[in-house]
Amino acid sequence: MKLSIVIPVYNEKDTLREIVRRVVAQDVGMDKELILVDDFSTDGTRQMYDAVKAEHPSVPIHVFSHDRNQGKGAALRTGFSKTTGDIILVQDADLEYSPADYPTLIKPIRENRADVVYGSRFVGGDEHRVLYFWHMIGNRVLTLLSNMVTNLNVTDMETCYKVFRAEVLKEITIECDRFDFEPEITAKIARPTRAGKHWRIYEVGISYAGRDYAEGKKITWKDGVAAIYTIAKYSPMKMRIVLLVLGLMGAVTVLGIIRGLLAFFHI
Repeated sequence: MKLSIVIPVYNEKDTLREIVRRVVAQDVGMDKELILVDDFSTDGTRQMYDAVKAEHPSVPIHVFSHDRNQGKGAALRTGFSKTTGDIILVQDADLEYSPADYPTLIKPIRENRADVVYGSRFVGGDEHRVLYFWHMIGNRVLTLLSNMVTNLNVTDMETCYKVFRAEVLKEITIECDRFDFEPEITAKIARPTRAGKHWRIYEVGISYAGRDYAEGKKITWKDGVAAIYTIAKYSPMKMRIVLLVLGLMGAVTVLGIIRGLLAFFHI
C-alpha cells in the first residue's frame, strides 16, 4: 500500500522545510509520496521547492503550482488529482498538525474498519496549545450545523486531518475553492455511494499546536460565514428550511438581547 500526503501551500516559507522533514521522517509502515500544491505563494516559498526535494531524494515529492491564488479547496482539488496512493491524507503546510499522528489516523483504514477518518482536536487526551476561545466556539457551531444536515456525529468538522481511501475521492467532485472545502467534503462523504452504501467514517483524537495571526494563521470570520453558506448549499431542501428558521430565531434573539442591554443602560 502507499500513502499519498497532499499539502496545500500558500506563503509558508518559515515552516515548509520543517513540515516536509517531519512528514518524511514519520514511519507509517508503507510507501509514501508527497504532493505539494503551491497556491501562488508570494513570500519566497516558490523558490524553496528544488532545495526541499533535493533534501529528501529517497521519497517522491511532487510539486504543482497554481498561476494565481485560488484557495485551499482548489489546491486540494489539484493535489487529489495527482495522487497515486491507496490512502490519501490532507496535511497543512504549517506546524499546527503533527505527522506523529499518522499511524493513529490511518490505522482504522489499514485494518479495513473505515473508509474515511477525521482527526479531532476535541476528543482524546493529546496535548493542545491554548488559543482563541471564539475560534473554538465557531468550530463547535459549524460542526453542529454540519451534523444537523448530514446526520453525522463528528466533533471537529473543520479539522485539517482528513484521511480517505482513494476510491472515496474518486466518487466525489470538489467544487469549493477555499476553506469551505471542509463542510463540502463532509456533506459529500455523508451521502450514499453510487452503489447505495454508506462510507464508514471514523474519528480519532489528535494533538494540536495552533498558531496565532502573528504566526501566519489565515482563516477569518469571513470563512465562517462561507462555511455556513456551504453547509446550507449541500444540505437537503428540508434542512435548508430548518437552518433558515434557526438563523431567523438566532437573529431575533440577538436583537432582543441588544435591545435589552440598550434599555438597561438607557442608551
